[in-house]
Amino acid sequence: MSIRITAKARGGMVALTVAVGLAIGVAGCGGGAGDDKKPHGSASTVGHSEPSAQEGQSDAPLAELKGSEGLLLQITSVQRDSGGFLTVNGALKNDGAKSLLIPSALSGNETEIIRNGTSLGGATLVDPQGKKRYYVLRDTEGRPLTTTGFSTLKAGDSLAVFMQFPAPLASTSEVEFQLPTFASAGIKISG
Repeated sequence: MSIRITAKARGGMVALTVAVGLAIGVAGCGGGAGDDKKPHGSASTVGHSEPSAQEGQSDAPLAELKGSEGLLLQITSVQRDSGGFLTVNGALKNDGAKSLLIPSALSGNETEIIRNGTSLGGATLVDPQGKKRYYVLRDTEGRPLTTTGFSTLKAGDSLAVFMQFPAPLASTSEVEFQLPTFASAGIKISG
């Protein structure tokens, strides 16, 4: 008899929980007749979300590197991460008049990286003070921690890109960024 009473009590609790959940859901989504007069907020003011790595950055890039056939790399941020990494964000643009096949040289010449398709795995950072060169990080399967899988860019199009490196010493505030087929540039580290 005790088991049957317990089972009925659990069933009642489940039904009550479902009913309360539905009531809250309907109240949160429903609107009354007077709601038409209230101003509607934009999506950014209605909900709260964490800012992306590129939000809050100025419109002016930290560096612009010119590549072959009208390719342009704009670096928008260089951030130290808490895990000991340095993430470079930017945009790869086609400033030319026709569609471009992305050069395979951007992937570098390491067999393990090339095997994973087109990427920015050939990028390096040089710390002139510490006299060290940093290569793009790889995951446990040898894939570079960069934007991958792109092949062509139409005229005028751009592609958001990132590259992740081991972080230089905390005292290093500027590094030289290099990418095959592009001019190199000095960039300041934030964070």
